[in-house]
Amino acid sequence: MRILRNTLVLLAGCLAMSAVSADGAGGPAPNFTLPTRSGQSVSLKDLKGDVVMVNFWATWCGPCRQEMPKLEALYERYHDLGFTLLGVNVEQDPSGVPKFLKQTPVSFKILLDTHNKVSQAYKVVAMPTTVLIDRKGNVRYVHHGYQPGYVNDYQTEVRKLLLE
Repeated sequence: MRILRNTLVLLAGCLAMSAVSADGAGGPAPNFTLPTRSGQSVSLKDLKGDVVMVNFWATWCGPCRQEMPKLEALYERYHDLGFTLLGVNVEQDPSGVPKFLKQTPVSFKILLDTHNKVSQAYKVVAMPTTVLIDRKGNVRYVHHGYQPGYVNDYQTEVRKLLLE
């Protein structure tokens, strides 16, 4: 686990790049069903018709800590317009999630990918990784890593997809 974490941290630094725009070429987003912390199941297929942001994160990820409050503000601003944000924690042992969320509270759903099946399906190579899915269920934008200013890109992309 430590090797995986260190590799992901290194990749996050190396791959902290601008968004890769799929512009429809990304094809359908892989469907998934994951539990919330309370055990409720959330399925991506049930969110078709919404613009969906899937943010893969971990409690040990420094950039995730910086990004999370900004994601919360984005969610609060657009969720009434058909925008759903899912935070997918990728840790095999999610015992640190409650403490993290107490320090950095969010109102969007936090899902647990303890077997990393969803992060593998989305080819997550850096923490955090953010995927934007259009109302038809197609991957439109992928962001690897996080740098200040990315949230401005997210907002522009969310607005664009909401208007489609």
